[in-house]
Amino acid sequence: MDSAVVNYLIDNILSVLAIETSLLWGVRDAVVDMKNELISMQSFLVDADKKGTSNEAEKTWVASVRDMAYEVEDIIDQFMYHINSQRIGGRSVRFLHHTIYFPQNLWVRHQVAAKLHKINKKIKTIPEVNRRYGVNHIEGKSSSDNHKWIVRRGESPLFHKEDELVGIENKRQLIMGWLMDGEPRQTVISIVGMGGSGKTTLVANTYNNDDVKKHFDCWAWITVSQAYELENLLRSLIKEFYESRKEANPADLSSMNYRLLVKTLVNYLEKKVYLLVVDDVWDTNLLDEIKVSIQDSCLGSRIILTTRKEDVACYPLGGKHHVHYMQLLQKEEAWELFCKKAFPSNPNGSCPLELESFAQELVGKCEGVPLAIAALGSLMYSKNLSQWNEIYNGLNWSLSKNPKLESVKSILFLSFNDLPYQLKHCFLYCSLFPEDHEIQRKMLTKLWMGEGFVEQIEGSTLEEVADSYLVELIFRNMLQVVERNEFERPRMCKMHDLLRELALSVSIKEKFGAVYDGGEEMKECKARRISIHKFDGELKSFTGMSKLRSFLVFNKSLKTLPSGSKMLRVLNLEDAPIDKLPDELFKLFNLRYLNLRGTLLKKLPNSIGSLLNLQTLDIGSTQIESLPHGIGKLQNLRHLIMYRYTGNWNEFRYSIGVQAPLNIGQLKNLQTVCYFEAKVDLIRQFRSMTQLTSIGIGNVKEADETDLCITIQSMRLLCKLSVMVTNEEETLRMDALSSPPPNLQWLFLIGKLETVPQWFRSLQSLTHLWLHWSRLSEDLLPHIADLPHLEHLTLSNAYVGKQICFSTGFPKLTKLEIRNSPQLNEIIIEKGVMPNLKSLGIDSCIELKTVPKGIEYLKNLQELVLASVSMELQHRIEGEGSVDFPKVRHIPKKCIW
Repeated sequence: MDSAVVNYLIDNILSVLAIETSLLWGVRDAVVDMKNELISMQSFLVDADKKGTSNEAEKTWVASVRDMAYEVEDIIDQFMYHINSQRIGGRSVRFLHHTIYFPQNLWVRHQVAAKLHKINKKIKTIPEVNRRYGVNHIEGKSSSDNHKWIVRRGESPLFHKEDELVGIENKRQLIMGWLMDGEPRQTVISIVGMGGSGKTTLVANTYNNDDVKKHFDCWAWITVSQAYELENLLRSLIKEFYESRKEANPADLSSMNYRLLVKTLVNYLEKKVYLLVVDDVWDTNLLDEIKVSIQDSCLGSRIILTTRKEDVACYPLGGKHHVHYMQLLQKEEAWELFCKKAFPSNPNGSCPLELESFAQELVGKCEGVPLAIAALGSLMYSKNLSQWNEIYNGLNWSLSKNPKLESVKSILFLSFNDLPYQLKHCFLYCSLFPEDHEIQRKMLTKLWMGEGFVEQIEGSTLEEVADSYLVELIFRNMLQVVERNEFERPRMCKMHDLLRELALSVSIKEKFGAVYDGGEEMKECKARRISIHKFDGELKSFTGMSKLRSFLVFNKSLKTLPSGSKMLRVLNLEDAPIDKLPDELFKLFNLRYLNLRGTLLKKLPNSIGSLLNLQTLDIGSTQIESLPHGIGKLQNLRHLIMYRYTGNWNEFRYSIGVQAPLNIGQLKNLQTVCYFEAKVDLIRQFRSMTQLTSIGIGNVKEADETDLCITIQSMRLLCKLSVMVTNEEETLRMDALSSPPPNLQWLFLIGKLETVPQWFRSLQSLTHLWLHWSRLSEDLLPHIADLPHLEHLTLSNAYVGKQICFSTGFPKLTKLEIRNSPQLNEIIIEKGVMPNLKSLGIDSCIELKTVPKGIEYLKNLQELVLASVSMELQHRIEGEGSVDFPKVRHIPKKCIW
């Protein structure tokens, strides 16, 4: 983790060096020297991470290097703060700083240079570390020791007794079926899941089954460490295969090089049906390297892989491939396993009545992770009632304090240590959210960007890189997906309690971050980031405020902000009951992320323009009606979110935008703006904002057609577009849009349409179409039926006819909603149309008396939702004896509101 701190600092310093030379006079040499010193520190810490530190002296040494890196970060950020304070007022203020305030400027630069020089000197005089940062100083555990521990830990499930295992019978039968299905081609079975989820235990129990082994001529099991040696793995494989047939190992095995080892293995397996288990695989490089040794001879051999990473699980090794995702234990299974470990001497492992409530709480804390349940059960074995009570009162996991839980910690740490340094920061940041909190993907990635964790990679936006970080953490089973969007991208994710506790313990130790949950009054914070979960009243300033980089509030009763944290990069005040922002907030010149969503604010002051580094500004669901002129100064702004919903989706105006000043067109880096109330000149201003990917425009009038269409055509990167007219009687004219953005995926049109726009047919990338209050008399469906990627279609008061007929097309449509159509009395669905439809919703169509004709053809339909429909329609499908029940019998979920 320490190397991650230094890596980030080097990136920060490089950004300082990129500032115009005139602003760096007097400190450039000191900054360059420090950059070089940090690179040396980085090399040292990378080796320390790899080798691991074991004794207290080494841990203290690594911590001192980390603290010096933090000290450098403070100096750099303070200097950036000083530079930004000069730049906010334009040329006149800068002139004053270079003239009248010149002595003060000179003193600040002298101080910065002196501080950097002092730290440099301190680092260079550190006594005898193998000529400064020599890695031999860090002894730690050798890689062979680590490998032995991993192998011992990985292979121990091979010797578990049958009666010790819980919840694996169905999983074992599935794996055995794949092993013995008679398929002649080589078959790979990947078992993937988070650390401690029982992957190895499941495979070991299957591997030891006599019926399984009868199907194979030979078998082998190898456990892989993160720092494996290929030749040693190949030797182990050969030994295992030979010993499975009770044959003597080749005499010269220990002296064979890579080529001879592969040749020996290939020759031995050439005409044999073998079973190979490769346990705990961390990357695809190993699979590449052993692939040549296990070529498919079409005899029915099987390979089982266990891994924590999805990319490894899905890696093609040839032949057939099955992937099994480990499901955590159900409540009853978890209870059974815990009782076996905690009460082994009781009849049937029964829990004493006086301990049952304690035990249930503790088991629930494990969330079905077998390793955690077994470790906790073993910890509670032979404890008396007072000890149970003590542990129950401190339900949070104490991974760093309890030796009985050391195995859980060690296994989870393997996953953490395998992360690249950028992902370590991102993973730890997730622990600052409350326990069991569902984290929005878009919010999380913007927070990472605000902190500076996301690398700038040529050819990709910061948002795309941040999304890739999140996907990687999910692939590694470090985060769990709670909900996915229509593109199967994560929408919401969460952190398992065990992993969160691990991350929090690391965060506190490394001074990365801390959580305040309403205990004693906060007087001191050594961490760089603080998250407020519980608090009543006013938050007073505390020691350490000046070092904070993130201040996150997840408490709806915090009414005031502490002062003194001018180095903040991230400020999250979502849903806090504040109606005024303190003047000090607008002096946070390093701030990149500001979330004011759901607060009681009614206006933003013009001084918002002082926040020159701001990337994300979220004022959604506030009472703010207009943006100040100062918003045009935020040249680094990428995301401007400023809408609020009325709460009724069947009304014409279900959302309200914000008025923006004309100088908003100066924000060339803006990617998201949703949404603003249009004026003619304002619509034209957006033509210069070529980086926009998402835009929402309200208050549009008929007369705006030409300007609106020219502006939209200029946005070639646009993926999401929402346009709303000024009122329900205004006509939305967009026929002049001859060439819509080629990558447009989401389209929301709110307002009356006289005809269906001809350019609808060209929307080849469109996935979502929402027409609201269009009141078309023309049949819309022929214009959109052939769109190849359309998945969601919502028609809300979009058609004034009495009949809608889906006669052809809609190959990818999965969700259809028809709302607020008072004249509609018939829906017809021809056979073969919408073959992939999974959800059908009908809302406020009071004249509709029967279910859609042809609904029985929708074989993949999983959900039918009826809301505010006629009683006659309800009665036709309620109960097995109803008239239309046979037509909807195949639909698993039917809801009537």
